[in-house]
Amino acid sequence: MKTTPLTARHRALGAKMVDYAGFEMPVQYSGLVDEHLTVRSKVGIFDLTHMGEFELTGPGALDTINMVASNDASTLQVGEIQYTCLTNERGGIIDDILVYRTEQGFLLVVNAANTAKDYAWIEQHLKPATQLVDRSPELTLIAIQGPKSAALVEEVLDLSVADLKNYTFMEPSYKGVNVLLSRTGYTGEDGFELYFPNSFAEELWDAFLNQGEKYGVKPIGLGARDTLRLEARMPLYGNDIDEDTTPLEAGLGRFVKLQKDFIGREVLLKQKEEGVQRKLVAFTMVDKGIPRQGYPILTLDGQQIGAVTSGTHSPSLDHPIGMGYVPVDSAKPETEIQVQIRKKLARAKIIKGRFLT
Repeated sequence: MKTTPLTARHRALGAKMVDYAGFEMPVQYSGLVDEHLTVRSKVGIFDLTHMGEFELTGPGALDTINMVASNDASTLQVGEIQYTCLTNERGGIIDDILVYRTEQGFLLVVNAANTAKDYAWIEQHLKPATQLVDRSPELTLIAIQGPKSAALVEEVLDLSVADLKNYTFMEPSYKGVNVLLSRTGYTGEDGFELYFPNSFAEELWDAFLNQGEKYGVKPIGLGARDTLRLEARMPLYGNDIDEDTTPLEAGLGRFVKLQKDFIGREVLLKQKEEGVQRKLVAFTMVDKGIPRQGYPILTLDGQQIGAVTSGTHSPSLDHPIGMGYVPVDSAKPETEIQVQIRKKLARAKIIKGRFLT
């Protein structure tokens, strides 16, 4: 397994380590529920160095990203960030990524398990005089998430984030080293991401933990990251979206700009005109039982209509929640469905919006 520059720190903190996308990563430290609630009420720090980062530069950079991705990167100003989907010829999602508009071109942040696949796909569609560089091996990525994250970031980096709006970034320095500081988040809370050279990984990690004691900061593993994003109804690649699901089916239509040309556009245009046949829905359990990925979803009369893509016992709500694909005629909010949990059928209700208000 690959390691990150912070692996020794995780082990010293007593983290439970697991194989995630080929990296040895912390799944939990003090416990999933404790870590989850820390991010909801205070502030947590995540090691996300397993994620991939590509630099796309040159005269054809904009045309390249606009051809391979569903959103329109031409609307981005320097310092702005955009969520988008890399799509295949069938309109399926190769990956969901973030696009940062830099002075030089674009920084693309991709999911860890898809780094090699995404690089090959973008490289295959590079426009002339355009360079694609994988910067993942040289960059450390940590995230600071939670209601007290802004105060902690300001203290450690000695700056103000008052003008740093959601889905924007700035490039301050830390002890003479350039840092890219963005404000996106994947938890439903206010959150920041810091990209910087590997040589500063332990020093910055320690600074956030030490200076964050007054804010109640704790290191957070990938287990709580998953429950946090699910409560915020954010899709996870490999669970809720993949190459056989389209952005329209997944409820990501606002990130699809059909007025421009891109790979899979014709399929998605037809799908929009005709209407999707299935939708990704969120549901809460009515009966006891925790929905897990792959569990069948059925109508009240017992007909299987789909499967759970993500499910857990929500630490914030103290209640089981889940997501899954169902036919459009079964996808309306307040519709009751059933989830087969082992050998029992348990009722659930489809909701509108996020699980947390």
